[in-house]
Amino acid sequence: MHELSRDFTKLLVDKGVITKEQLEKFLDLYTKRGGSLSELLIELGYVEERDLMMFLSVYLSIPLIKVLNIKISKEILGLIPKDLARKYKVIPLSKIGNILTVATSDPLNVLVFEDLEKISGLQINPVIALRSELQQALDINYQESITTTIEEIIKSSGDSSIEIVKEEKEEIKDEDILRSIEEAPVVKLTNHIFRRAVEEKASDVLIELLKDHSRVRYRIDGVLREAYTFPKSMYNFVISRIKVIANLDITEHRLPQDGRFRLNIEGRDVDFRVSVLPSVLGEKIVLRVLDKSSALLDLDRLGFEEDLINQLKRDSLSSYGMILVCGPTGSGKTTTMYSILRYIYTPEKNIITVEDPIEYQLPGINQVNTNEEVGLTFASALRSILRQDPDVIMVGEIRDFETVDIAIKSALTGHLVLSTIHTTTASGSVTRLINMGVEPFLISSTIVGVLAQRLVRKLCEHCKEPYEVSQRVREELGIKKEAVIYKPKGCKLCYNSGYKGRIVLGEYLHLDTDIRRLINESSNEHIIRKEAKAKGMLTLREDGILKLEKGITSLEEVLRVTSAEER
Repeated sequence: MHELSRDFTKLLVDKGVITKEQLEKFLDLYTKRGGSLSELLIELGYVEERDLMMFLSVYLSIPLIKVLNIKISKEILGLIPKDLARKYKVIPLSKIGNILTVATSDPLNVLVFEDLEKISGLQINPVIALRSELQQALDINYQESITTTIEEIIKSSGDSSIEIVKEEKEEIKDEDILRSIEEAPVVKLTNHIFRRAVEEKASDVLIELLKDHSRVRYRIDGVLREAYTFPKSMYNFVISRIKVIANLDITEHRLPQDGRFRLNIEGRDVDFRVSVLPSVLGEKIVLRVLDKSSALLDLDRLGFEEDLINQLKRDSLSSYGMILVCGPTGSGKTTTMYSILRYIYTPEKNIITVEDPIEYQLPGINQVNTNEEVGLTFASALRSILRQDPDVIMVGEIRDFETVDIAIKSALTGHLVLSTIHTTTASGSVTRLINMGVEPFLISSTIVGVLAQRLVRKLCEHCKEPYEVSQRVREELGIKKEAVIYKPKGCKLCYNSGYKGRIVLGEYLHLDTDIRRLINESSNEHIIRKEAKAKGMLTLREDGILKLEKGITSLEEVLRVTSAEER
């Protein structure tokens, strides 16, 4: 430990900020791990970040600044290479004569300043910034362009932060193809595609061959964005590289193929699901990104309103019956079901799932992947599962009468069954089941509750701005008069989209005595919905308006994913 750091830790004890026992534990851990002294103090919970930074500011006579308020020119940013700025978590702010002012959250690390002086040829004048704000400033000022060129990727150094966790290569006869896909440009490009997908929190990656070039698009917050293009000549090599990683047949170009692989990207295990589809111009690849570290498998953190969460939790603890989750593809149904399973899981419960495919592996839960080629369908898997003494069964999707028939019989015989169904509203699921051939009395006897959900984009907190909504629109949509409504603006942090992240909208139909009676009477969807609303059910449109009034999303988003009938 540097003498300056040693003196500072002693001062913390003298001033009563930390105890001698805490100092001993800290020094022991610091000796083993090294790294940033201030970050470790904050990580251990001995001191709050802002308090520590203010203490450092007084001790070192270095000002504490709000780095996000400073506009930095490209010339100043260019004085410290991007990779070095991210590595040391510093950002240059201004230059006067031979003195370069640099913001840091670790002013005790004098070795960093010595390196910066050697590289920049300037004298470093450090100022202090909060680590969280500094990271945001780095993201804003040093972000990669969404239109990164292929030349920049290929010229860059190799990406050692990506590692294939498991790769089982088939014997490939075409040695030329195998040699080409292992060459540096192809490896760099594919690694860059994977890494950027994780960094941008993309849910899907589309790699396509067009008439004159190839392109890569990312689906971020539910919207496709073109990232970059590359020459047609490299397309087949990129596709073949991905096929080899996913253990697919690189010599097959006429039939669709599906596979998956896992990568370790900067210490995070990320699964990629691969779909290859032949088209007129050539094969198209779509990668579904399953980043476990970013998956919110927690009911309380998905964004549902408190009343809905409480009712869903109560129903999910039922010893038997069926809970359905409905909504279009990509509305987060599987995430919700996984979150329910995590909430109800105990070692005393035997929980089995049958899915197509398994998206996340849940500890302590038995998961079965369907395989129609060998006859393992949802229905056949369900029959076998019932002989495994289950307490809870999750069926990935109800697609046909055979599956729903077995699922309902399972619910009737003392099992809790979770599943998804493709309908637009919670009450519409009842009508859908009747149309599939299920008797109304069976529905009323087994269904505990139905959750309908959608995902809406969240407004970027850094650039959203208020705007006035007419009184007529407020009255028509039921928006409170006093509510401040925001609209998207766009900034560097959200790639000028005005949105960052998504949140769920939900309506939950709990089947009480009155709702069951209406189902037994074969009442239509509208009557069931009216009764549920009278009992306090919040519809998708109403939930959207509520989040609009809270400033979470925009009016355009609410109207985009909900309809007037869902009000």
